[in-house]
Amino acid sequence: MNRILLILVAALAISEAMTKAQGPETPFHRGVNLANWFQNSNSISTIHFNRFTREDFKNIQALGIDHIRLPLQLTSFMGAAPDYLLEPLFFRFLDNVIGWSEDLGLTLILDNHSDDLSTDPDSETVNKLIALWTQIARRYQGRSEILFYEILNAPDGISDDDWNDLLQPVIDAIREIDSNRYLIVGPAGGYSCIHLKHMSLADDPHLIYTFHFYDPILFTEMGTGWSDPEIQGIDHLPYPYDASRMPPLPEDCIGTWIGAEYQIYPSKGTDVYIRSLLDIAVRFGFEKQAPLWCSEFGAFMSDSNTEDRARWYQTVRKYLESNQISWCLWEYHDEFGLFEPGSLKRFGSDLNIPLVEALGLVSPPQSPSVMKPDSSGMVIYDDYIGKRITETAEFGTAFINYYSEENPYSGDYCISWIPAEQNNSLNFSFSPAIDLTWLVSEDYRLNFWISGNSDSTVIDVRFIDTDNDDPDDHPWRMRYTIDEETVHDDGTWQHIMVPLINFTEQGAWEGEWFTPQGKFDWSKVEYFQIIAESSAMLDKILCFDEIRISTGSEPHTEITSGSRLPDRIQLRPVYPNPFNGQAVLSFSLPDNCEVKIGVYNVNGQLIQSLANERFGAGEHDLTVHGENLSSGIYLVRLSAGDVNLSQRILLLK
Repeated sequence: MNRILLILVAALAISEAMTKAQGPETPFHRGVNLANWFQNSNSISTIHFNRFTREDFKNIQALGIDHIRLPLQLTSFMGAAPDYLLEPLFFRFLDNVIGWSEDLGLTLILDNHSDDLSTDPDSETVNKLIALWTQIARRYQGRSEILFYEILNAPDGISDDDWNDLLQPVIDAIREIDSNRYLIVGPAGGYSCIHLKHMSLADDPHLIYTFHFYDPILFTEMGTGWSDPEIQGIDHLPYPYDASRMPPLPEDCIGTWIGAEYQIYPSKGTDVYIRSLLDIAVRFGFEKQAPLWCSEFGAFMSDSNTEDRARWYQTVRKYLESNQISWCLWEYHDEFGLFEPGSLKRFGSDLNIPLVEALGLVSPPQSPSVMKPDSSGMVIYDDYIGKRITETAEFGTAFINYYSEENPYSGDYCISWIPAEQNNSLNFSFSPAIDLTWLVSEDYRLNFWISGNSDSTVIDVRFIDTDNDDPDDHPWRMRYTIDEETVHDDGTWQHIMVPLINFTEQGAWEGEWFTPQGKFDWSKVEYFQIIAESSAMLDKILCFDEIRISTGSEPHTEITSGSRLPDRIQLRPVYPNPFNGQAVLSFSLPDNCEVKIGVYNVNGQLIQSLANERFGAGEHDLTVHGENLSSGIYLVRLSAGDVNLSQRILLLK
C-alpha cells in the first residue's frame, strides 16, 4: 500500500472514530443550480428569461429536489457608483422567479455569482456588495422564509483574513434590514473546504456555511477547456480507478500538472480519497456547530462514461448525506446536468436515469425521444426569446436590448438594435437543431415586424444548417434580403412575411468561402440570423417584434405599414450613446401637452435645458449639445403631465 493511500486510510479511521454528534442541519437537503440563466450575461437586456419556466420548477420538484440555487451576475445588472442601483427589469424578472418558488414551496437561494467580484476583490468590493444586498434585502423584507441570500460565490485572489474583514460589514448591513433571513457564506480560496477553518465571523444563528466539491479534478473536469493546459485527450477516465481501463496519457501532458495528477490518480480516484476531503468540512461543521451546505458539485459529461459519473455522484452524495450536509448539484442543464448529452432536454424522455438514481432522486417515467419534423411552426421572439432557443448575438460595439419598452408593436417589449456594424447579427440558436422540412412543404413563412429611424435599411434574414464531420459539409446558408424597397424607415411598424420557399442558398463560410452547391439541409437547421452583412448601419435604430415561423395567406412577401400615434409618452434611447459632440434625443406623445426636457449632472443640477414648451402628438427629435460639457455621466429627464422619464447618457471626449 503506497504512502498516500496509508494517509487516507488513517484519516478515514480518525473520521469514523470521531464523535457523531452533528451541528444543526440546513432547512433544505437536495438541490440543483439553474446555471447560465441570470449568470452569464453582460446586461439584463440580453437575459433569456424563457430559458426556464414555472413548469421547469415543477419538474425539478417532482424529482424530489427541495431547493434551487440561482446564480446571479449581479454586477451586470447594476448602475454606476455610488448607488450601484439594480435595474428595474432585473427585479421584474426576479419577482416572477421568487413567486414560482413560493407557490411551489421550493427554497430559493439567490447566489451572487459576480465573477468580477469573486475573482478579483478590491477596495470597492465591500461597497458594491453592501449596495447590492441592501437593495435586495429591502425589496424582499417580509417575504417567505424559503428565500435565502448567498453573499458572494467562491471568492478567489483574496486572503482568508481579508475575506473575513470584507464579509462581516456586508452581513451587518443586511442584518440592519432583515435580522432573521438565512445568509450563506463560504471561504476564500474559491470555496475550497480546506479554507473553511479560516472563517471567523461574528456568531449568527442564521448563517449557513458552504463549500464546493470537484475532486479528483482530473475526473470531474475531464474534457473541459478552462484549465491551463486543458484537460483534453484523456477520454473516459474510470471512476473509481481501474488500471485495465486507464486511457493513455497524451504526450503533450507529460511534465504538466495534468501528468502529475495522472500519476497519482490510482490514489485519488477512490472513495477513500473523496471521503478524506469531505471530512475536512465535516470536522469544521462539528467544531463550529454550524449547518453545512455543498452548494456545487459535479462531473463534466462530454468525455466520461455515464456509469463512471453515476458512481462518483453516488459516492459524494451518500457521504454528504451521512454527515447531514445538504447538497446542490451543478447544474440542471448543460454539461454537468441531469439530461442525456445532445438531447432535447425533455423532462419526460431525456433524463439521465442512472445519474438521477445515483443522486437518490425520483425517476419519472421516460418515453423515447423521437426527432421529427416541426409541424406547428414556432415563436422565435414575442416579448421573450422562444423556448429551446438560445441568443448568441454578435454585436461588436452595438447595443442590443431584448426587452425594449420603447413603442413595442405588441406586448410589453420589442428588440432594439443600436447601431449595427457590418456583419453584426442577432443569432437565435436552436438546441438541438430543428427540422423545418414539413413547414417548407406546407408554405410556412417567416413573419416579423420591423421599424427603423432612417432610410437605406439593408439586412439579411437567414437560416444556417449544422456542420457535421464530413469534410464536404459546411454550415450552409439560406437567406432573404430586406432592403429600402421593402422597408420604409419612417418609424412605423411594418410587417414582413417571407415564404420559406423564397429563401435562396447563399453559400457557407468556414475559414474560407464556399459557393452555393444546393446542399442546404432544411432538416438540420441550427441558427436563424438577422444580419447587417452588406454594409454597416451606424446611423440606425432598428426594432423587431413578433418573430415567428407560421402560416400565411399570400404566396409572396407582404409589407404592412401604418402611421399610428403612440399609445403612451415615451423617451427613446439617445443616439449615439456614448457621444462626444452631439446626440439625438427622440420622444413621442399620444396627445398635445407641455413638455420639459433637461440634461442634469449626477448631483441633480440642471446643466442644459432642451425644451420647455407645448408639443403636438407624434414623434419629436431634439439635440443634446456636449461641446461645452465635461466628460462624464449625465441624466436626461423628461416631464410631461404626471409622467417623468429619464435615462443615463455618457459623454466621452
